[in-house]
Parts: sequence; C-alpha cells; structure tokens
Amino acid sequence: MEANRKIEIMDTTLRDGEQTSGVSFLPSEKLQIAKLLLEELKVDRIEVASARVSEGEMEGVQKITQWAAQKGYLDRVEVLGFVDTPASVKWILKAGASVMNLLTKGSLNHLTHQLKKTPGQHFEDIRRSIGYAQDNGVSVNVYLEDWSNGMRNSEDYTLSLIEFLSIQPIKRIMLPDTLGLLSPNEVRTFFDELVEKFPTVHFDFHAHNDYDLSVANVMEAVLHGASGIHTTVNGLGERAGNAPLESVIAVIKDFTDLEISVQEQKIFRVSKLVEQFSGHHIPANKPVVGENVFTQTAGIHADGDNKKNLYFNDLLPERFGRQRKYALGKTSGKANILKNLEELGISLEKDELTKVTQRIIELGDKKERVTTEDLPYIISDVLQNNSITKNISIEGYHMTHSKGLKPTVQLRMNIHGKFFDASATGDGQYDSFMRALKKIYKSIGKELPRLTDYHVSIPPGGKTDAFVETVITWEFGKLFKTKGLDADQTIAAMKATEKMLNIIETINYNPEKEESTYYGNEYRVIAG
Repeated sequence: MEANRKIEIMDTTLRDGEQTSGVSFLPSEKLQIAKLLLEELKVDRIEVASARVSEGEMEGVQKITQWAAQKGYLDRVEVLGFVDTPASVKWILKAGASVMNLLTKGSLNHLTHQLKKTPGQHFEDIRRSIGYAQDNGVSVNVYLEDWSNGMRNSEDYTLSLIEFLSIQPIKRIMLPDTLGLLSPNEVRTFFDELVEKFPTVHFDFHAHNDYDLSVANVMEAVLHGASGIHTTVNGLGERAGNAPLESVIAVIKDFTDLEISVQEQKIFRVSKLVEQFSGHHIPANKPVVGENVFTQTAGIHADGDNKKNLYFNDLLPERFGRQRKYALGKTSGKANILKNLEELGISLEKDELTKVTQRIIELGDKKERVTTEDLPYIISDVLQNNSITKNISIEGYHMTHSKGLKPTVQLRMNIHGKFFDASATGDGQYDSFMRALKKIYKSIGKELPRLTDYHVSIPPGGKTDAFVETVITWEFGKLFKTKGLDADQTIAAMKATEKMLNIIETINYNPEKEESTYYGNEYRVIAG
C-alpha cells in the first residue's frame, strides 16, 4: 500500500463503548469526553450515540452537537441510525447532528433471519433511507453489520451489497467484525479482495476483541487498504470490547509508514478520565495505559537502564504523557531503589542503602505493596533504627478487641536479655499496651517518659494497604520524637515506643529490682 497514506481514527467510546456491561455515561460526561477526543486527542471523528434509544441519549447528543457546532466540528460527530425511514433521520435532526452511520445487514444470515427480507428489498430500503437523509441535509456512512460472517459464509451477497453501496451518495463503507471472530490472515485476504474490486471506496474497519486479536486485525486492515479504523478508549465495548485506541495508535505509529492525527501524549489523560466516568477499571497490565506497563520490577532491569537503557523499547512512557517507574519489592534490588531515590532527590550512604534495600525485601516477602511514596517513610524508619542501640525489644503480644468490651493486651518484653510478661486493659489497644508496659517498668523500678503528642500519617494516595507512620513525642527531661512504620496503626505506635525505650536506656539505665518475680530467665508481672 501507498506510504504516508492518512488513516482516519473514528472513536466510538460514547456509542459502542457504552455497550460495555454496566457502563452508562451521563450527558455531561459525554460532553467532556467528546471535547477531549476532538480537541485534546484530535481523533478525526466520534460516534456518540444510537438514534431512538432514550431521552437521556438525546440530551447527551444535543449537548455535544451544540458545542461542536460552535467549534466547527459538527461534521465530525456521528450517530448510529437504522433502516427505518424516516424515524432515525428525524431523531438525528432533533439531536442537532448532521452525520448518520446507517446500520445495514452485512451477512445473508442476518438479513434472512432477522429482517426476513430479500436482498432486493433490503437494498431498496437502504436507498430510500440514504435519499431521505440526503434530502434533509444529513450525510451518510454505512455499516455492514456482521460483515465478517458475510465474507466467510455469504460472500456473493456481501459483495453485491458493497457494489450497490459504491454507487450511492455516501462517504464511507464501514466493515465491522461484529462478533470478533476474524483472524489476521482473514482480514488481510478480505481487504485485498475488496480494495482490488472497489479501489475508489473508503473502507473503515471496526474490530472487536473476542480472541484478543483486535489490534493485530487492525494492523492487517490498514496495511491492506483500510482508510479508517474504529476504536474505543481503554478498549471499552460489548463482551471483550473493541480495538483499544491507545494500542491502535501505538501500533500504527511504530509498525507502519501511515499517518494519523491523534496526539498520543494526551492518551493517558483521556484514558484515566474515561476510567473514572465509566467505573470500568483499567487492568494494571493493559498496554500503554495500565498502571504497571512502564514499571520495571526486576533489579537487573533497573541496572541495565542505568548503564545504557538496555531494557527500553520504542514504547517510551513520555510518548503517552507518562513516566517510567521502578517497582520496590523483593526482586527490586539496589538499582531500583537508586532510581526511586533519584526521583525523590535523596542520596544515601552505602551502608544505609544496603539496610533500606533489606527492609524493602523484607516487606516484599510479606507481599506488602511498596510504592515510591512509601520510600521516604521507610528511609526515615531505617535511619532512626540505625542510630539506636537495641537492648530492649517487644518479644510478643496478644491483643483482643471485642464489641462491648475494653481491649486487652498480653505483652512480653525483652530487657537486656531478660523476659517480662504483663497484661492490661485500656481504652484502646495502644492504651492497653502502654498500661502493660508501665506495669513491667514499675516492677523494675523505672519510670516511662510522658507522652505529649501522637501523630499518624500515611503516604499520599490513601489506600487501605498503605503504610502507617506514627510519630510520638515524649518528655523525659527534654522532648524527643520516635517513629514507627507498619501497615497496622497500633503496631506502628508500638514500634515507635520500642525505639523510645532504647533511647531512654542511654539516658538513665538501672538494673532490674531483685524483688520482681523471677522464673529462670524471665521476670513476670501479674495484672491487678
């Protein structure tokens, strides 16, 4: 095919994409998506609705056409219509649109069993619909519904319909793989045949993704004569969805010499808005727009990227308004962490980096999800731990919190190699913990600092699995703060308290009192 040929992109997110189970855009949402598609992404055309569906559909189309008319885009806004002269055309005119995509039967099977008409009758009905639209100032493109089955099983009928349409006053013949059943080889064969027989006809291809072949089929279509491609943002659509706009754009740009007008750097922004409006979550591994697709997890990949971008391909995230990320987890290694530190502008000493890496690996082994936003919290926690000599530790605890009952804690502490047990009840789990701890310290003749402030924060994003950082301010002759980091708020506070206990040991250490009850290597304090 001719190099540098222009391929039209017609996006049908607002019509065919809305047929995704559970997806229904509000009229105001439809307008916002239409604006982004035409003005930001700069697709060539949009299909926004089906005629005669509902009053809500009418309102959504009217909002779009009023805006489009003011901007000079009205001829780029299309509405699906039916062979039902004059009903669809009247609906489209009332909605303020000027382009109808007329749905005809592209297979003999559909014609015979659904319409129960002969080809001659159907052709005459189509001619009448096109003529009525033309007479009322509505231009027409024509869909051949079930075209793929038509080419497979009733080729003579399908070719006769295309031949009939080729002499009608229409702009485009649009060929849908309605059931998503074609292979790339079939697409290539069918388009070669059609382009040879009808070299002056503008053919659009409308792919579905039932076999996960929609993008491969699109590539064959454009390489073998299709002049236009239909897409949806995020691949929305019935069943397995339609050809995803984001992948189609990347494939045409990277694997062909064909031209398209779409501004790919705006794709991610539009994708996220459509995700929000549709309530249809983008899979994390979805090409181009998925959360994980520009995230390197393995440390060897980050190391290679540091040395000579060894793990980059042509799908650079900046093309789509995104950034490459390096995941933090048990396989990430120092290279990934260094990449994240660079992004945050943080520089660590070699031994500090080793300890931060080890902490992240530990969290990864627990299947904790570690993010870049968590990293400053982890670093702070590790650096504070690094500066504290650990002579005292929480060896074990058991907490209960039942409705109608006060929380209780059973606590075991290791103080300079000796073990102490206590239990207590309090107004909350941390209060119960502190009451048990005070009993242990009272038994060894020590006082605890006064807690003067307690602050909890989580990294940006606010997810339920986020780490919790608890910062506690203590007064012990002077004010000082300790931090604890954990996925559980109470445990984070206990870790902060454990750090406090080790800090005050350096200020004032006294051996345990001998009158405490002693069991081998354990001291036990019984709750009163």
